[in-house]
Formats: sequence, structure tokens, C-alpha cells
Amino acid sequence: MWLAGALALLAVVMIAGLLGGAADIAPWQVVLQVADWLPLVSADAGLTPVEQGLLYELRLPRVLLAAVVGGLLAMAGAGYQGVFRNPLADPYLLGAAAGAGLTTTVAVVLLPGSALTTPVAAFAGAVGGVFLAYGLGSAAGRTGGTATLVLAGVAVTSFLTAIQTFVQQLGVEELRRVYSWILGDVGGGWEQVRLVLPYAVVAAAVLLAHGRMLDVLAVGDEEAGALGVRATRVRFVVLLAASLATAAAVAVSGLIGFVGIVVPHAVRRLAGGSYRSVLPLSLIGGAAFLVLADLLARTVIAPAELPIGVVTMFVGAPFFVAVLRMTRGTAT
Repeated sequence: MWLAGALALLAVVMIAGLLGGAADIAPWQVVLQVADWLPLVSADAGLTPVEQGLLYELRLPRVLLAAVVGGLLAMAGAGYQGVFRNPLADPYLLGAAAGAGLTTTVAVVLLPGSALTTPVAAFAGAVGGVFLAYGLGSAAGRTGGTATLVLAGVAVTSFLTAIQTFVQQLGVEELRRVYSWILGDVGGGWEQVRLVLPYAVVAAAVLLAHGRMLDVLAVGDEEAGALGVRATRVRFVVLLAASLATAAAVAVSGLIGFVGIVVPHAVRRLAGGSYRSVLPLSLIGGAAFLVLADLLARTVIAPAELPIGVVTMFVGAPFFVAVLRMTRGTAT
């Protein structure tokens, strides 16, 4: 029931995303045009060639990219929370996004024009940022503590962001591009959609396949071992998959925060805590959430446009405070 409801919500939000913009196109025309794009379906929406080009070349890839990025970030957040058994674990707070941002900035400034290096650099940075934050938290003697892990992630994020700022100054001509990327942008077009899809499919498939194992890990490592689950291996694989998801999202959209906290927590409140439900619903819910955030970013101050990262921060910051209050009993 929840899966069907989430898919219906995503469909409605994506149609709304195709409607949003300066050009006034009737909803029924958008629906007919989307149907016409489907294989074995022919429908006349009555759109001019300019309007068709607007939908296909500008709005459709933007909506699809927002959906892919939102789904990846939400799944990554759910995966990190399962691995660390920490409700505040999130790509943005654990240093994954900052690490990916740093290495992507290095690729943009020092290796311009090389699209293939960006996802690879982002993946290396995301993995490095998470391991650095987790290692710092472990060195403090509180590996599983909520507050310790979050503080370690904040420290690593601040440090990596400082280095990123320094690197930006080495390529002044790239500053505008880098700053717009830092604030989040899903308007990259079909090229970015094609770039992120292979990484998205691999990361999503691995995370979805480990839902049951994350449920087993939630009862404890000894119990998981008795059931034949190798806890260390599962954590390592899920950590890599979540970092790949984060890196792929950051590489094509920039730094978009709080999706990995807002969506998984909302899913748990509605559908329960089993990762067999949390992971697929986070994928769909994250897609719907970011498409809606992008729609707001395009329409709130139209004809101007807000960076999508600003919209998610407006929603995510108070949500994070609420989650922190709910977990204050375990944050020692």
C-alpha cells in the first residue's frame, strides 16, 4: 500500500514539475505529451514545436535529474543510518557530501573539461570523508554515540570545506560555476542524466539488496553472526554503495543537504522501521521530495530562481532540530 501510494505521489509531483515554469502549458497537454513519449502510445497534445522542445529539452531532464538525485541522497541517508545505527547519520552531516564536494572542485578547477573524472573524484572524496568522520568519532572513544559521530562529521565537513574554498581561489575563472554548484543545481540537462544513471542503478541495486541484512544488523552483531550474516562485510558494502550514491548525486547536482535525514525519518514514521520498506520508500520519497523542492525553487520568486539547496535547508534545518530533540536520550 505504501509503495503504491509513494509511486502515485511521485507521478503527481513529476507532472507538477513539468508544469512549473514561465511558459503556460495546460496540465492536460502535459499529460498527453508525456503519454506520447511512451512507447507504443500516440497522443496529440496540441503543443507547438517550441513548447514540445521546452518540455523535452529543459523541463523533463530537470525533473528526472531531481528525481534521481533525491532518491540517491535519501537512500544513502537510510543506508548510513543502518550501518552506523545512528538516526542522525546523513551524507551531508557525515562528511560524505563535503568530501565529494572537495574532490569534485579539484576536478573542476584542475582538470576542466573531463566529465569522466568528476564521478570518480566525487566517489573517492565521499568515501574518504565518511571514513575520516567515523575514524575521528572512534578515536574519541564513542563509536556509536549520536553526538560524537555528528560532531566528528561537522568537524570533517568544516575542514574539507575550508580546503575546498582554498582550491576555488586557484581557479578564479571557475568560481561562478563552483559556487552555483555548491548551492545545488539540477538543471544540467540530458548529459547529466545520462552521466548519473549508471552509478545510480548500481548503488540503488546494492542498497535494496541489503535491506534484510540491515534489519538483521539492527538486533546486534552477535545475533547477526548467529544467523549467518557477516556484519563487517555487510557494513562495508552498504557504506561503499551509500557513498557511491552520494558521490553520483553530488557530482551532477552539487551539495544538497538534509534529504538523507528528512525522507528516511518521514518514511519510518509512516511505514515502520524495517529497511526492506525504508530503502525503496526512501528512494521514491526522496525523488518526490527533491522534484517538489526544485518546483518551489523555480516558482517562489519567479521569474528569478532559488538554488535548490536553499529550499532543502529551509525544510531540513528545523526537521534536523526536531530529530535531534527526539534522539536526545541517546545522544551522550
